[in-house]
Amino acid sequence: MADGPEVWLIRHTETEWTRAKKHTGRTDLGLTDTGREQARALRARLAGKEFSLVLSSPLGRARETAELAGLGEHLQLADDLVEWDYGDHEGITTAEIRQNHPDWQLWRDGAPNGESPEDVRERCDRVIATVLRAGGDVAIVAHGHFLRALGARWVEQPVAFGARLYLGTGSISILGFEREVRVLRLWNEVAG
Repeated sequence: MADGPEVWLIRHTETEWTRAKKHTGRTDLGLTDTGREQARALRARLAGKEFSLVLSSPLGRARETAELAGLGEHLQLADDLVEWDYGDHEGITTAEIRQNHPDWQLWRDGAPNGESPEDVRERCDRVIATVLRAGGDVAIVAHGHFLRALGARWVEQPVAFGARLYLGTGSISILGFEREVRVLRLWNEVAG
């Protein structure tokens, strides 16, 4: 039993770039056929769950995941939920980045001509403030690195803690409370 409202984090499902492990920040890719199947599979897990607020990144892969998962009716788009802006690292893999920058780490260094961890922290903290004012359970459909950062901030850790919170595509995680303490109630549940 929860001691307060829950925040259900839903990572969008598969795209061509997530399958290839390319950093997909602001590029607005659609879901693959597999991604659409994954999103429909989320519907059963979310069936009967009432949310006082349903938020999604405005990017197509998150919106389509929300709609196929059955969350489209009351969906509100929130710009703060877009993925980390990878700047010069958009569309390439970590292995490719490390060919020229062997010590690069997103969670510490951010992205050149993109966002820093501090930029992402500010967005996460605004989302948390919105969630805490919602007056009930909230669903958020967004992106892997952003949701990992949001999980870290929920438990009052620096964004860099998100490096330790792996999220698969189409996963569900639940943030909540134990008494007055914000906790991770469930992390990275994948349908099937």
